[in-house]
Amino acid sequence: MAAPASGQGKTTITAALAHLLHSRGKRVQVFKCGPDFLDPTWLALASGQPVDNIDLAMCGRADVARRLAHATRHNDVVLIEGVMGLFDGARSAADIAALWNLPILLVIDSSSMAETFGAVAFGLAHYRPGLRIAGVLANRVASERHSELLRRSMPADVPWLGQVMRQHKEQAPIPSRHLGLVAADEMDDGLARIAQVAESLAQSDLGRLEWAQWQQRWGVEMSASVELAPTRLLEGRRIAIARDAAFRFIYPANIAFLEEQGAMLRYFSPLAGDELPECDALWLPGGYPELHAEKLGACQPLAESIRQHWHAGKPIWAECGGMLALMQELHWPSKALRTPLLGVIPGVVTQHDRLRGLGMQAWQGPWGMLRGHGFHYSTCETSLPVVGHTQRLLDEDRVDAATQLESVYAQGSLRMSYFHAWFASNPVAAAGLFLP
Repeated sequence: MAAPASGQGKTTITAALAHLLHSRGKRVQVFKCGPDFLDPTWLALASGQPVDNIDLAMCGRADVARRLAHATRHNDVVLIEGVMGLFDGARSAADIAALWNLPILLVIDSSSMAETFGAVAFGLAHYRPGLRIAGVLANRVASERHSELLRRSMPADVPWLGQVMRQHKEQAPIPSRHLGLVAADEMDDGLARIAQVAESLAQSDLGRLEWAQWQQRWGVEMSASVELAPTRLLEGRRIAIARDAAFRFIYPANIAFLEEQGAMLRYFSPLAGDELPECDALWLPGGYPELHAEKLGACQPLAESIRQHWHAGKPIWAECGGMLALMQELHWPSKALRTPLLGVIPGVVTQHDRLRGLGMQAWQGPWGMLRGHGFHYSTCETSLPVVGHTQRLLDEDRVDAATQLESVYAQGSLRMSYFHAWFASNPVAAAGLFLP
């Protein structure tokens, strides 16, 4: 599922298609290209299954191949939502499609064009020879007359798969805010929003295809993947994981990794006033602490428990928003806001209205290199020692050694950074975060 650019409606259309097929009794698995945490919440809601991320650098080609092969063995349909435009980036959605001969459905926002639609479709279909173009779906179509103009503009060798009609502005399927889409579980009517688009999609040429036509046109043979030898690096380790609206940026694949390594996971919600569970290690993942700063600042019993855990020499991995939550104060200049946070460590967080960190990166830590990414609007100042920096990730085997991106702080058993790690990229290094 690809497009000429971001903002064309890929997530909405992918979710609607997953919902439509799921409602017809098909088992649907969806993946998201790139390191996104928010789009997958909508794709998971629509398909009824967890959504994994795939990226040729962050995850690595072998990891992607294993996940796709496993998905094709256990599902009727596998959908992959692309990232940005089809050809954007050093490891684009087109690259992934070419590696496994995946058919590409082009989603094009038609709301501000008519006959030029065909030129855009022609360019996408012919820019890189050898790609398997399934067809084009017009999104945000204004009327049947508009749809006819778009259809007539199409090049003869690019299949027209119909249209999805424009939704009313006040009924925008998926709203956004800083860092991306509003997560699906924050919307009481999330599934109804997806179903509304799926209803329109069902009337398109794509939506009317019989199942045999799907198989005939777009079947893919995936070779069996090489399975990793099982390891149990965290056997019996009790890992407490903060999980709520303030700590929501968690890859399902990272949870699966911890379980596969033998860890016993214990979730708790700081915003609900939960105590820190009995545990051997603590993971504070990223999220939106800035939107819940007042509640976090009131969680002083929890702050004291985390402090005692730290002083007892038990590991803490605090990732992006999890790191920020540990600090003393949030300063948000554009809102004239100063709010206390947990106050476990000395430090001040400043929230900005523009991006301050973005990109694929890797950290050469004490147990080896972990790959991942950074994405944040804030900056922080703390007196904790800096023990390293992440470097720009060029591909799964190379970094730009001249770069220093995110600081990695450490003191005693606490490690923290804006860096979001993909645990499966180095099992030994990932397990090291949770071991003494």
